[in-house]
Amino acid sequence: MRLINTTTLQVVEFLSIDIPPYAILSHTWGSEEVTFRDMVLRTGDLAVEASKRIEQKAGFIKIQRSCEIAKRDGFEYIWNDTCCIDKESSAELSEAINSMYRHYGGSGVCYAYLVDVSRDVFLREIQDDGSGHETMSASLWNSRWFTRGWTLQELLAPSNIVFYDKDWLEIGTRTSLAELLVSVITRIPAPVLTGDQDLKSCSIAQRMSWAAERRTTRAEDLAYCLMGIFGVGMPTLYGEGAIRAFIRLQEEIIKYNDDGTIFAWRASSNTTPLSHFTSSPKALLEILWIGSWGWP
Repeated sequence: MRLINTTTLQVVEFLSIDIPPYAILSHTWGSEEVTFRDMVLRTGDLAVEASKRIEQKAGFIKIQRSCEIAKRDGFEYIWNDTCCIDKESSAELSEAINSMYRHYGGSGVCYAYLVDVSRDVFLREIQDDGSGHETMSASLWNSRWFTRGWTLQELLAPSNIVFYDKDWLEIGTRTSLAELLVSVITRIPAPVLTGDQDLKSCSIAQRMSWAAERRTTRAEDLAYCLMGIFGVGMPTLYGEGAIRAFIRLQEEIIKYNDDGTIFAWRASSNTTPLSHFTSSPKALLEILWIGSWGWP
């Protein structure tokens, strides 16, 4: 496992038995992310010009700020998916995707960086409406972080999450924001977010439904990003297509789980099912809405 030293900003590799305590970053990717190759190039012997170019990227500033916060919180290392994985190696990428849930679950703290949210606006939005209840935050509701497939497991796996706005000002923790998060944005029960309810106590259909309105850049990733939530692993085969990837995911799930809700979906009236499995999480969201399980 590679980690970034929060003082030197150099990437260091550790054996699985020697991994030190670390923080972890959850974020949405932009157009100027820093890759593993960039980090290697930046520390090379002839890296002066390359370093200047790399360090001007928005992604590098994100690395700097997350390292500053992690160091302040007592962490010597932090993990960032953009530059701690060599994505030019398909074998390493597949291994990393299968390990992602464990990476987030093993962190001491997860910093969720919401690049499109302002703390000042957020605080104004959630002011008490006079009835004793806080109101929903439109900026939180509209944040891209809550629409991406990969950030679902990043919300669920860590034991501790702290949310930061675009200027790296703290918004709140997963526990303190649980009611706001669950009310409309994620449909995840508040006790799951606060740690009072085991994730595994939620049915397969319910867990899958949480991904129904999320998106991934690569079609297959909508299946791959859910592996950790169900405790399964499988090879990543980019090019197989979203439907095949999602069916393979369900095939893996039923090997270890006898929860029949995985089959509780309904095909649309103008299509013929390709198998006993659904081709996307959306069908499970629809059946949960009208079925005996109620709103997920």
